[in-house]
Amino acid sequence: MEIARAKRIQSVLFVCAMNAVRSPMAEAIARHYFGKSIYVQSAGVRPSEPNGFIVSILDEIGIDVSKHKPRTLGELEEWEGLNFDLIISLSPEAHHAALELTRTVAAEVEYWPTPDPTLVQGAREQVLDAYRHVRDGLVSRILDRLKVGSPSKQADD
Repeated sequence: MEIARAKRIQSVLFVCAMNAVRSPMAEAIARHYFGKSIYVQSAGVRPSEPNGFIVSILDEIGIDVSKHKPRTLGELEEWEGLNFDLIISLSPEAHHAALELTRTVAAEVEYWPTPDPTLVQGAREQVLDAYRHVRDGLVSRILDRLKVGSPSKQADD
């Protein structure tokens, strides 16, 4: 086990391009499994509007994100600061922004390249399947990454 992974994560920030799909999905999943033991937030590099598809596909697994309002890193910093143990970037643009943050914020940064399901076109079910693929990949990675070093057994719920 890597030393960095052994340290208990107390706060995590998920960042993507617009905080409309990937990062709010990751935030909701992490809160669902670790909400009582890890402080979780998400933000985007650029402003955006909410995405209805994430509401549908997260509802399928019992997670409600209907009240999510996309926010930028700047807005999050202004509202509460950016004091996180771990910043997980989900897109190239977000990774660049996360690395820039480490000039002034002492946080570990990980890059999890995550496909953008908004680029998928076709029938509604094909589009939803793209969102489900991203959701399921995030569930797996989040459970694997955040359960390490955590005294909580909530990941098994």
